Amino acid sequence: MGWNGWVVQGESSPQRDVLDVESLAGHLLAEGSVFRFLAEHRQRLFPDALFADLFPSGRGRPSIPGEVIASVIVLQSLHGLSDREAVEALTFDLRWKAACGFPIDAKGFDASSLTVWRRRLASSGRPQRIFEVVRDVIAATGAVKGRQRRALDSTILDDAVARQDTVTQLIAQVRRVGREVPGAHQVIGERCTRLAALTGQGYDSTAKPRIAWDDAQARDELVTALVNDALALLDGLDVETITAAGGKPAEAIALLALVAGQDVEPAEDSDGTDGQWRIARRVAPDRVISTVDPEARHAHKTVERRQDGFKAHVVIEPDTGLATMVELTKAAGPDNSDATVGARLVVADPTITGPVEVLGDSAYATGDMLATLDAKQWAPLVKPWPIRPAVTGGFTIDDFTHDAATRTLTCPAGISRPISGKGSVTFGAACHGCALAEQCTTAKRGRKITLHPQDLLQRQHRQRALDDGFQATYRQHRPMVERTIAWLTQGNRKVPYRGVTRNDNWLHNRAAAINLRRLLTLGLTHGPTGWALA
Repeated sequence: MGWNGWVVQGESSPQRDVLDVESLAGHLLAEGSVFRFLAEHRQRLFPDALFADLFPSGRGRPSIPGEVIASVIVLQSLHGLSDREAVEALTFDLRWKAACGFPIDAKGFDASSLTVWRRRLASSGRPQRIFEVVRDVIAATGAVKGRQRRALDSTILDDAVARQDTVTQLIAQVRRVGREVPGAHQVIGERCTRLAALTGQGYDSTAKPRIAWDDAQARDELVTALVNDALALLDGLDVETITAAGGKPAEAIALLALVAGQDVEPAEDSDGTDGQWRIARRVAPDRVISTVDPEARHAHKTVERRQDGFKAHVVIEPDTGLATMVELTKAAGPDNSDATVGARLVVADPTITGPVEVLGDSAYATGDMLATLDAKQWAPLVKPWPIRPAVTGGFTIDDFTHDAATRTLTCPAGISRPISGKGSVTFGAACHGCALAEQCTTAKRGRKITLHPQDLLQRQHRQRALDDGFQATYRQHRPMVERTIAWLTQGNRKVPYRGVTRNDNWLHNRAAAINLRRLLTLGLTHGPTGWALA
């Protein structure tokens, strides 16, 4: 089945094959296993109507039935298999055949069919419908009904490509522009000459240039050659026209411009106008780490733990361990912080029907997150950000009294000063001669404080976090959150695809499979009244 071919949705035959595995050996499937559940309920879980919009033409040859593809995707996501491995399992593993309704002697479909279906799902209006279907089952069983807590967490997932250094990125991207942009190959031959002059190696070679890598001057000369070649290539192309046209050529040009500037700076005693460059003595924010997957990023979950890849954000019901919302983002960037994404997900969680307590670590204790929860009248059970005194062992911001009515801040010595429109408070000369100054500031011009826009909410939250009940609740529910993250990442710490969109869809399918397995552990059944927990 080709992506551009005319197809209609396939349908499973209501009559069982004489060699139907479920009929012959279905009793051997483990009770409560995902295999047995799909064998019995896949048509109920994934009816034909669920995928009807993927085949709008109504003409062509039959596709693979949706219930079969959805079942394979669930099992593939659960066991962390590649497309080829999943199809082999469908061909040779009787449990997979029973779960998907295949007879014993049936051969699995071509592995490319999974790619086709993923593309159709991704371009549809409901790309995560498999996850949504399982979440609907969660709601129907009442598994999370009346449970008024949600926990937020995230974990770093390794990318599917290798990190590239600056030299490798520049060479790879010049080569890509040569492939993707019409006429670029000729420009490379005419203008990108510095690398060949320096090393005798052109951009037709995939090997890393042979230089004395332990020689700083040799490295700087190579970087200079590469950056100037990249700039010459950009100068020799009609960048505005290419960018306006969009598509892969525009993406290649944009990425070349980015990698030619993100890691380099003018060499010593140079302002860059003389074309002398070196590797920068800093890391660019939101740095691209690979031209193979430009959306992978450096990640710093902790100071000691550094990874490259993406970040999986999860909303979890902490009593059952069920994930009600998930999203995969870049591992870094202001729009991808734990608090920003967590706030968006928990507010959009359709399983929440009333006020909730929101649990999370200190990454979620931003002023904006507290403001979001306050607007919903939800209780934050997140670890507050630590506050540090300006002087070791001295006063903290909580020792200053914030009066919202008069818009003043009063210091421990009883001196009040107005709060400016931008939240700044200057004590200045009032600190001179103050008996408490040594515990407050080392600034010669006196103490100056800038308050966060949500300073009052942060103060209230820090005070609330001191309560024994707050600490007990957090400690009680945190272990199940860690367990859900462990289930999600077990054997699947590395994402299988490139880019945020494809890996986000994979994460939703993975979470759906984990949720389904968890529901079965909790006693998922189907009876006269529908889905229920035994």
